[in-house]
Amino acid sequence: MSSTAPATRRLSNSTLAHLLLLVVVAIWGATFALVKDALQDVSPLLFNLIRMALAFLAMAILNYRQLRNLSRQTVLSGLVVGIFLAAGYQFQTAGLARTTPAKSAFITGLIVVFVPCFTIFRAFRPAGAHAPGWNAVLGTLFAFSGLLLLTTPAGTHISDVFTTIGIGDLLTLACAIAFAAHLIALAHFSPNLPAAQIATLQIGFAALCMAITLPLGGALHLTVTPRLLIALAVTSLLATAAAFTIQSWAQQYIPPTHTAVLLTLEPVFAYLTSLLFLHEQLGPRSLIGAALILVGIAIIEFLSPTPIPPA
Repeated sequence: MSSTAPATRRLSNSTLAHLLLLVVVAIWGATFALVKDALQDVSPLLFNLIRMALAFLAMAILNYRQLRNLSRQTVLSGLVVGIFLAAGYQFQTAGLARTTPAKSAFITGLIVVFVPCFTIFRAFRPAGAHAPGWNAVLGTLFAFSGLLLLTTPAGTHISDVFTTIGIGDLLTLACAIAFAAHLIALAHFSPNLPAAQIATLQIGFAALCMAITLPLGGALHLTVTPRLLIALAVTSLLATAAAFTIQSWAQQYIPPTHTAVLLTLEPVFAYLTSLLFLHEQLGPRSLIGAALILVGIAIIEFLSPTPIPPA
């Protein structure tokens, strides 16, 4: 009995980890429609600031013991990672106000494409990472072909691509680049630092950056409504504080390939929730584009010799 108990416990932890991470991915996907709806009541950058400040408060309370002794390296690492995290969210939410939740989710998924693109340069590669292979080239071709179909109308000439892509889609593309930089920075800094410290500090510095850049979003407006309060509670407490904590625990018991499969479902959940609650429908051209983006992401994630750094 003693020999089977550890195996049973590992199996139980693995099953629970898969289920919890699936729930986390579903929550992340649902936040696109949730935030899109809430942006009728608040300006995008102000929403981000409130969301991240609440998330930092929750994380600080949760990890206050681990925050007592902070090294200079940890603080500086948290600052660098937090700047990229803030840039990603600022671009994403500003873009979401000007595009649809499903488009935003699929374009944000291009993070997985940009990471190997950046790591072509040796200076950007985390320790032990290899140069991108043929799968990165193939996946990038699929993903960017899908991006063009998803964001441009039929009959667009190649020379007119960037003039026909909406500003919301371009801002979201900038968000994917910023989040890719965030992943690479985490891969460089996090292995040698306490997870609770770097997780909390990056959120705190992201909130500070959002406060500094708040005037860049134009005129501020805020109307306190139930949907806004629900969106803030879900995004700050569930989708940030709780989700990051659950993901950190779950990935101890889930193989990287399983994690990759679950994470690719985020834009799918985003589209389904947007379809159900906001009645968003993608046309045939956009659906083909979304599918090509998923194929490109899958090629890069599943055929990569080294896993994409975890968020």
